[in-house]
Formats: sequence, C-alpha cells, structure tokens
Amino acid sequence: MIWAIGDLHLDHKKEKPMSVFGKAWEDHENKIFDAWNRRVKADDHVLVVGDISWALKLEEGVEDLKRLDDLPGRKILIKGNHDYWWSSLNKLNQLGLRSIDFLHNTGIVLDDIAVCGSRGWTDIDSNGFDEKDEKIYKRELNRLQLSIDDMNAKCEGKDIRARIAMLHYPPFSSKGEPNDFADILRDAKIDYCVYGHLHSYGHKFIVEGDYGGVEYRCVSSDYVNFTPQEIEV
Repeated sequence: MIWAIGDLHLDHKKEKPMSVFGKAWEDHENKIFDAWNRRVKADDHVLVVGDISWALKLEEGVEDLKRLDDLPGRKILIKGNHDYWWSSLNKLNQLGLRSIDFLHNTGIVLDDIAVCGSRGWTDIDSNGFDEKDEKIYKRELNRLQLSIDDMNAKCEGKDIRARIAMLHYPPFSSKGEPNDFADILRDAKIDYCVYGHLHSYGHKFIVEGDYGGVEYRCVSSDYVNFTPQEIEV
C-alpha cells in the first residue's frame, strides 16, 4: 500500500513545541507515531512531503530521521521549507538509514508505482514575492523536471501502474489556480500529486481533486488529523 503525510515537524530536543500553533498540535508527535504504527505495515510505502525535522544541521537531524527509520514501511522523503538540515544526496545516503530514500533531483520506482518530487516554492502572486523568491521558484521548477526525467528513465522497460508527484508547497496560487508546477505535472502526465505546507488558517487555500488530469491531495499533518493517508492509485 501507498501512504502519504507531510509536515511531521519532529523535534527530539523538545525545543519547538508545535502547540503554539493551536490545540490540535498538542502531543502531535505521539499522534503521528501511534497512527503510523496502526496503519502502516512493513512492506508498505510512505511518502513524506517535507518539513520533517526542526533540526538546523544534519548531525542534529539524524536523531529525528532515526526515529522515522524505526517506523514501519519504506519512506520516501522530499525537502520542506523548514528542513535546514537537508544536505547533499551523497551525505544523506551515507547516513545508513535502512528504510528511507531521499528524492533530490531524482525519482524512484516502487514496484509498479513511479514517484518523483521536489520542494516547490511559494506562488508568484504571493505577497512579498521578490527577486530572491523568483530565483528559487525557477530553480525548483527545474528540480521538479529533473526528478520527473530521472523517474521516467527508471521506468523504462517496466510496467508502471501510476506516477505520483510529491511537492511540499501546493502547486496552486492563492486564488486556487494551478501554477507552473501544476503545468509541469500535467505535461508529464502525472496521475497523482500529494503536497503539504498548509496549516490552520492556511487550510482555506487547500485545493484537491482533478486538475488537468492530475489528482491532487493535501496531506499536511494537521489537515489529515496527524494520520498517514492511503493513496489509492
């Protein structure tokens, strides 16, 4: 089975209590771990769409990654805007984690499901969007395309049932309109896209359903009651 969830905001140091963002976040780590252990089996796959740990450096983030590694299932991770610990793919792969794969300009094939992904960025119509944002935005578009290309290369000769994209930021404007990221997914004939990032009052900007042939679903942890969601493809 394929599951998805985002915005775990793990903090083994207990220095960043998420309860400051609302009552729903109280004891959120245990909520996530309990639901994960109830739902996910050892041979399942879990797509984690960024904002994984509050750690600032890789050596600090390892402790949270190890806790994630100990949970059931194979995990596929992409970077979120708060994942400052995220390093080069070589350094991430050298951590020796047994059940975690990192997507960084890369794609992966899980049995008959192909997966690509990137962080994305805030939409160009967002308040305060500046030249720095534009540079990151364009870079993330390129990274998404590189991931799709790598995924497709790994699909050659395989019978692929579905293609899934993982994004941290929603690929929509604040008006709910598909943006450049959504255009790339449409052109690549992606079947399903999961994203996160939106919390509390931000839930009003969530867009789900079929757009351009791509089925979109938000899986930010507080939106899905801190529970991994089954992705039926």
